[in-house]
Amino acid sequence: MRNLAPESEHFQHFFEEVREDFWEGLYRRTKEAWKKFFDAESERDRDRYCGLGWYERGNESKTDYRNGYYERDWVTRFGTIRLRIARTRGKNFLPKGLRRFQRRADEMSLLIREAFLRGISTRQVGRVVALLTEEPVSAQTVSQLTRDLDGAVQEFHRAPLGDNWKFLFLDGVSLKVRGVAGRKRVHMLVAYGIKPDGTRQLLAFMRSQGESQTAWEGFLENLYQRGLEGDDLRLIVTDGCPGLAGALQQIYPRVAHQRCWVHKMRNLVEGTRKRDRDEVKEAAQAIYTASSRKQAEMAFRALKLRWRKEYPALVKRLEKDLPQLLAFFTLPQPLWKKLRTTNVIERCFVEVRRRTRPMVCFVNVKSVDRIIFSIFNRFNLEWKHKRTLRAFTQAA
Repeated sequence: MRNLAPESEHFQHFFEEVREDFWEGLYRRTKEAWKKFFDAESERDRDRYCGLGWYERGNESKTDYRNGYYERDWVTRFGTIRLRIARTRGKNFLPKGLRRFQRRADEMSLLIREAFLRGISTRQVGRVVALLTEEPVSAQTVSQLTRDLDGAVQEFHRAPLGDNWKFLFLDGVSLKVRGVAGRKRVHMLVAYGIKPDGTRQLLAFMRSQGESQTAWEGFLENLYQRGLEGDDLRLIVTDGCPGLAGALQQIYPRVAHQRCWVHKMRNLVEGTRKRDRDEVKEAAQAIYTASSRKQAEMAFRALKLRWRKEYPALVKRLEKDLPQLLAFFTLPQPLWKKLRTTNVIERCFVEVRRRTRPMVCFVNVKSVDRIIFSIFNRFNLEWKHKRTLRAFTQAA
């Protein structure tokens, strides 16, 4: 059989060369065409304003005359175009497609902002954009462009929520912020809601110094004031934070409270000796994987009988928390796996950490709001156009 590898390799090399030449030539010609168009547009506007052809003399009452040109760089997707802007002694004639002081096309500003919101640091954004536009972009410029998001952030915080949410997940994530006294941690309190038809949405976030009861009360009060009064809420799922549990009693006292089993299992395992961990873990898993609440309570009694002498404090805390750990059993069985943990909101935090890791730490708290809003808004837009959560739709 004849070997076709050399011919295939030769063809691939030829194809790459043709493609590179084609796109390079197309971009170059497009760039030249834009330059000619804007240069001519500026000159036409100037001549129309003057009302005279070249070398024509006006009357003595005319106060403005042609005054040559000046050059101005305009950054586009095709690279940086140096434009020739016509002017008179008292006026400049920017083409209609440009605005005063605008140095880059709107689409390039959008590219810079999106690159930053994708988790690329301000310095790296400048380098990436320079490869495309031949124009270096400073970190200060990137920061300035991202400030345009402040209005959208405020609108997100004020948007009405309505009272048609059936399940509410609450948790917090911590991020580093660069302050005057050095780096410090800022906590973000987050709410995630699910409607009866399976529609989901990240409802709100708020900066705080920690997860105290006062902080959570302020956050939940904001949800309440924006319309989430809790009349239709069936269950609120949390990570077990004591401050949050206290705040729920103040704002949503009539709604059942479910504590996350993932967080509880972590506490149980860490509180035992290494040789006992597997056995304790298996006994605890038998509680939340039981086929009914009655079976779950029987599994707890078996755990208590086996470990109360070796770990009395651990067993006592588990018994105290058991009502909130078993609250999910009152809901339809297809939902149990989804409602016994805060995994749905923790998955969002994974994306937050992934996006923010390249930034090391934020320069100020407003930059925290911008990046969190961007991530959450992207999630909400994706979920809006995707199918709803099947398990919740079927159980509706």
